[in-house]
Amino acid sequence: MRSDWSMSIRRACAVTRFDPTTYRYRCRRPHCPAVVCKQIMRGGQAALEQRIKEICQTRVRFGYRRVHVLLRREGWMINQKKTRRIYNELGLQLRNKHPKRRVKAKLCEDRQEAVGPNDVWAMRCPAGECLHSLRGDFVHDQLATGRKIRVLTVIDTYSRYLPALDPRFSYRGEDVVRTLETVCTWIGYPKTIRVDQGSEFISRDLDLWAYRRGVTLDFSRPGKPTDNAFIEAFNGRFRAECLNAHWFLSLADAAEKLEDWRKDYNEHRPHGAIGNKVPMDLIKSEHAASPCS
Repeated sequence: MRSDWSMSIRRACAVTRFDPTTYRYRCRRPHCPAVVCKQIMRGGQAALEQRIKEICQTRVRFGYRRVHVLLRREGWMINQKKTRRIYNELGLQLRNKHPKRRVKAKLCEDRQEAVGPNDVWAMRCPAGECLHSLRGDFVHDQLATGRKIRVLTVIDTYSRYLPALDPRFSYRGEDVVRTLETVCTWIGYPKTIRVDQGSEFISRDLDLWAYRRGVTLDFSRPGKPTDNAFIEAFNGRFRAECLNAHWFLSLADAAEKLEDWRKDYNEHRPHGAIGNKVPMDLIKSEHAASPCS
């Protein structure tokens, strides 16, 4: 209007009934969302969509919330609603299989929650069967040759740190002891380890090891998997994000891929239960705040 009719700003605002202060307003904040959104609209929208696609291609089980956390780490100044809108427009929504039974079991009344790293660990040794078939509450896996393997999973319930992912063809009590001793020599011994009633965990070898190291074995009640809910929830993520995404050619190949995924889980993957931090950062902050450090 100003260029066509040679009007002043005041005259143009009066004709259109537009407030001159609104016309002259400029955001003074360097990271103002309005300024950033304009920059995205000018050419960054395609780049943002491409980056979201790249993240979802490498992390196929990540929803829009974790994708948004990774984008903010990289410096994208967008809100979660925009990430969700683009995520849905690209058709990247996940379809979760809801369990048929939803029974909440009562936990032990005298059970104490973890208050620091290495306070309470959760552990399980799931049976190994076909990689692409899911039965019950177990993590199923096999090599490309068809030979079944078993993976011992151990997690710190406070920091969500994953000390060990140890695949073997078979597991006995002495194998569990050997794996735990290897892990504890460089990260320390936990106060309590929550385990189920599996034959590997009720063996004399593990009982003797726990007695000598001052570790308490907290057994879950038969038929009550929610007594060890942390490891049950982790095994579901482990199955979806790792086992279903890889094909193992040999036991050594499985150990290598599981170790790479374990490092990514501990050092890069955001965890909603600990404020979208990574377990390593939480452990470092706890050690820094400790009076003994």
